[in-house]
Amino acid sequence: MASQNQALLQTIAKAADQYPKPPVTFGYGTAGFRTLGERLPSVIFRVGMLAVLRSQRLNGATIGVMVTASHNPEPDNGVKLVDPAGEMLEQSWEAHATALANCETTESLIGTYEALAAQLRVDINSPASVVYAYDTRPSGPALIQALEAGLGAFGGRVKTVNLGITTTPVLHYVVKATNDKSGTYGAPTIKGYYEKLATALKTLVGNRAPLAPLYVDCANGVGAVALEEFGKCVEDIITFKPLNTDTKTKGALNSQCGADFVKTRQQLPPSVAEAGVLAKPETRGASFDGDADRIVYYYLRDGKNFRLLDGDKIAVLAALFIEDLVKRAKLQAKIKVGVVQTAYANGSSTKFIKERNIPVTCTATGVKHLHHAALKYDVGVYFEANGHGTVLFSSGALETLHKTQPNSPEEDKAIKNLLALSELINQAVGDALSDLLLVEVVLAHRAWGAAEWDAGYEDLPNRLVKVEVPDRTIFLTTDAERKLTSPVGLQKLIDEAVAKVDQGRSFVRPSGTEDCVRVYAEAATTASTEQLAAVVTDLVKQAAAAIATA
Repeated sequence: MASQNQALLQTIAKAADQYPKPPVTFGYGTAGFRTLGERLPSVIFRVGMLAVLRSQRLNGATIGVMVTASHNPEPDNGVKLVDPAGEMLEQSWEAHATALANCETTESLIGTYEALAAQLRVDINSPASVVYAYDTRPSGPALIQALEAGLGAFGGRVKTVNLGITTTPVLHYVVKATNDKSGTYGAPTIKGYYEKLATALKTLVGNRAPLAPLYVDCANGVGAVALEEFGKCVEDIITFKPLNTDTKTKGALNSQCGADFVKTRQQLPPSVAEAGVLAKPETRGASFDGDADRIVYYYLRDGKNFRLLDGDKIAVLAALFIEDLVKRAKLQAKIKVGVVQTAYANGSSTKFIKERNIPVTCTATGVKHLHHAALKYDVGVYFEANGHGTVLFSSGALETLHKTQPNSPEEDKAIKNLLALSELINQAVGDALSDLLLVEVVLAHRAWGAAEWDAGYEDLPNRLVKVEVPDRTIFLTTDAERKLTSPVGLQKLIDEAVAKVDQGRSFVRPSGTEDCVRVYAEAATTASTEQLAAVVTDLVKQAAAAIATA
């Protein structure tokens, strides 16, 4: 066994020599590794090694690897690992990923890997399984070569599936479906994903088809590919009007378009505005991000005033609809619906949900935190304000729905709709396409347009500011990232600034994906919001500068 291990390690070392580490320190953050694509080949190679180790540690279960930088600018790229149930990598393994990525030499890499395998009691010669995919970024193919080199160094021990260019949610779906031994989740293919969504959509829409055409800004990313392919499966139910679908022109990805642009700028993408498509009455639009795991909606009130329907609005729409179905099914005592938000959630949305007796949990930013918290509910609705989210149906809730014998046609219909929703919604991760279908189904059932959806509550004016600082790691938080513990004394100054404005709220947190600090502010008026954001931003800059010069 020892000689066999040494032979394999020598083979890995030879392959690793082709991907030396650049003079950069890497960290596995909220969304995995993310930086300029040109810096990542060594990291991707090593992620391949770790994916194999993770699969071996889990007795050969399939692990996913997604190469994408989501909403980041086109020159960036990234990579993240996906665990067997389609969820984010177990948090304790993030340190292993970071350790491997930062080994300065091949010798230290192999030594660290061998020690890690011994610590985890993993036989590195045992079978493994990895499925991987990438988005439309120009750096993608070269990074996939590095990944394949890392996987290929293990020879026939590793079964691999290359899904090619596809969305992040599809990769998560395929991982979950592959590991589902019952075979009930769906076929573990891209086609299986489309068919699962299409079947559920047809059940939920029923005789309401066709739905109103929907304009979708695809951020010039891989979502354009998915929308076109899926559209063929449901063309008798809904017609998509895709915008920003250029995946070939250099620099087009996420440029002046996409969910992050709309949410951050609080305006239509210029290309959508210039097309004038939303000026027609009763029309609405939606924007995906670069890898199609986020979505935000919007419309023009009175044909001219931009109105954003973000992740908070989607969470409220979904939670109230699901809660209504649970009541219609007479299952309130057995199925508890809850909502999970982050500190970025608008205060008005949180108040609106709580007033309707639906519990709300606040977690730290990052899908891995929201997902974990949502699992504590029978049906957990989680969304970040940026439009990244989904709905989780627990196994207990699904069992209850399958076993319950309805006592009326209304109860029967409600149960069937809840089960269909569990099929329509991607249970693994936030999914722009799946969430889009969820919204359209709810609006169809309510006979609502965007204006009726928007009428539930009015967002408090809010502002999000990105602040460049010399060292973001000095900013430490607590209370679901709503309070600073470091720099010492800064939180007291923020609290004093907040107390001076009506309905004020502000917090500061280091970004999990970029080298900056984010300042969030909201208040009763736009003017006071801008004032609060400016004051807190100045406080952050002063604190960072003081520490840098100390």
